[in-house]
Amino acid sequence: MTDLYIRQILMGEDAGRGDQAARMMQNFVYLVGDRKAGECLIIDPAWDIPGILKLAADEGMRVAGALATHYHPDHIGGEIFGLSIEGLAALMEQNPCRVHSHKLEAEGIAKVTGLSKTDIAGHDSGDRIPVGGIEVQLLHTPGHTPGSSCFRVGDALLAGDTLFLQGCGRVDLPGGDPDEMRRTLTQRLATLPDDLILYPGHAYGGKSAPMGDVRRDNPVLGPRIDEPN
Repeated sequence: MTDLYIRQILMGEDAGRGDQAARMMQNFVYLVGDRKAGECLIIDPAWDIPGILKLAADEGMRVAGALATHYHPDHIGGEIFGLSIEGLAALMEQNPCRVHSHKLEAEGIAKVTGLSKTDIAGHDSGDRIPVGGIEVQLLHTPGHTPGSSCFRVGDALLAGDTLFLQGCGRVDLPGGDPDEMRRTLTQRLATLPDDLILYPGHAYGGKSAPMGDVRRDNPVLGPRIDEPN
């Protein structure tokens, strides 16, 4: 995929500079798209929507849509821990577009952001979302939330809060399910190739790494798995 475009944005540094909460949370936002067509999708737009849109524009990319890995406000905007985080609602005002997620997550996204359900396209696992001549595949990976998803494109896996370089998403928040997370880690992700590059939703343990290295170094993917972190 020579035309594949991926830009990793660390909030609090690459955008949202000066926002100490963003720096503390260490969220990643991603731009994924077709460089030749000049179109991209934003994965988990939150914290600094003008800054994200400016980064895309500076690289000659038009934002054609958004992908949501899950409904937590630090990934799509809303209220959390006493913070008011801008996200999808601000994106729809500044750059109206379609929002894509797993169908089990659509209701939560609408509730957290105030978006209309008609703004959100609910998908099944395996569905492919086009942007230019590139297709992004949605993989349903529940455990952190019922509709948590990873997005696979080319040799990249954009994993949201399903899996980090160290650890995995919490299962003690509303919607979390330890048994589903265990199945995701030991079964749903088990067939992914070692050379697939993991891009996590937070900088917990690093920015990216091949899945083979993550399997070797991340204790939640080791031979003994107790309760996910």
